[in-house]
Amino acid sequence: MAKESFDKEVQFLRMLVLTSGAFGRQQFAERLGISVHTFDKTIRRLKEVVSSMHQHLPQEERKEFAETIRFSYYDSSDPLLLFLFRAKSVKESESERISLLLGAMNEQALTAMELLDMICCSLPSGLPTPDEKTIRSDLKYLEEVGVIKKEPGPRPYRYRLQDDLVQSLSEDELIDLYDFVDVMANTQVPSVQGYLLRDGLKKHLLRSQARRDAIEPFLYKYHYYSRILDEAHLFTLLHAIRQRRKVRFLYFSPKSEKSYASKNTNPLFEKEPEGRAETTLPLKIVYDHQYGRWYLLAYGREGIRKYRTEGLTQIEEDEAVDDTWYEEKQRELAEKLRHSWLIDTGRPVTVRARFYNPEGPEPNFIKERVLLQGQWGQIVHEDEHSFIYEIKVNGTIEIKPWLRSFGSSCEILEPVKLRREMIAEWKEIRSYYESV
Repeated sequence: MAKESFDKEVQFLRMLVLTSGAFGRQQFAERLGISVHTFDKTIRRLKEVVSSMHQHLPQEERKEFAETIRFSYYDSSDPLLLFLFRAKSVKESESERISLLLGAMNEQALTAMELLDMICCSLPSGLPTPDEKTIRSDLKYLEEVGVIKKEPGPRPYRYRLQDDLVQSLSEDELIDLYDFVDVMANTQVPSVQGYLLRDGLKKHLLRSQARRDAIEPFLYKYHYYSRILDEAHLFTLLHAIRQRRKVRFLYFSPKSEKSYASKNTNPLFEKEPEGRAETTLPLKIVYDHQYGRWYLLAYGREGIRKYRTEGLTQIEEDEAVDDTWYEEKQRELAEKLRHSWLIDTGRPVTVRARFYNPEGPEPNFIKERVLLQGQWGQIVHEDEHSFIYEIKVNGTIEIKPWLRSFGSSCEILEPVKLRREMIAEWKEIRSYYESV
């Protein structure tokens, strides 16, 4: 399906999650930059996707779209937003064709021509009949992603499913593998490929009559929904980085009043898009664990620029650049990020903070956390009551939330400006709790 449609639904789902249904149809459409008619059409499309995901359930147990948006603890064990990747990773005709190919190769090894004859006889009447080039392209794709393998021997080559791993493992070993993938997909980034692998293992186990309770021992409350959505762009950007290619996209900053704009396909209704058209050279992808956000760091006409990936739409690859020049820009970025807590490229400043040890015989969890999360900072002085931590960072904006999270256990010593900012913030917080 068209990438534009994928962008629209990504932004649509993000808005739906952030507003929790508080917006009306008109408000929703205005914020996205689409018509109410398009809003209704997108809702219908998403309902169809949800229904297709749960078609194996009895009618009375099927989930309504409004219910699936509520993100209860139990529903979150299978992240709702992942269904977008299942539904839109391939076109409908490709989905039917690839399913038939995999079903045919599951039973025996077949040549491309044998598969072509089988597909032409099995495809539904409404879908276009593929040619030999299309089937060979599908086989090449499936071989590249490791789903099938080419058997040794003379031409014509024969292909079969590459399922040696799952076939060689016992049920207990498969459940252990499923548990490992389940934990890693829910705790590591990127997540989408892990979830897809987990779904594949779950279906295989259920087909082999494994008990459902044996393969669902963990339940997760998923907090960072945008993390999954932003992975829609992640692999496109990583491919451009590996190929040293520029990218073009329409960008909506977090402060923008709109978050999406459709492509102008009809010259009679052509209008200026709300977003900003950008052409830039991607250099690095950074993930912010604290807020669950992905960032793109790139080089453009204005030098090093930073973009929140949630604002990227209509991404397309552009021309390749010279390797020597690319490496030069990578070194320039690395130098700017040398003292960055996350992605700040501002002027370096030394931060000194006093951390107070907790009272009692319990382990010093304050010190343990500072040593674990404090990056390249060092403890420069210590006594029985407290210790002083020092770090050189690019500006104080990114490190401030971390320091503030220690509450009364942390006192800012330097710089004076940051100390005054923290005093003002704590005074404001204190005012919230004064008697009425």
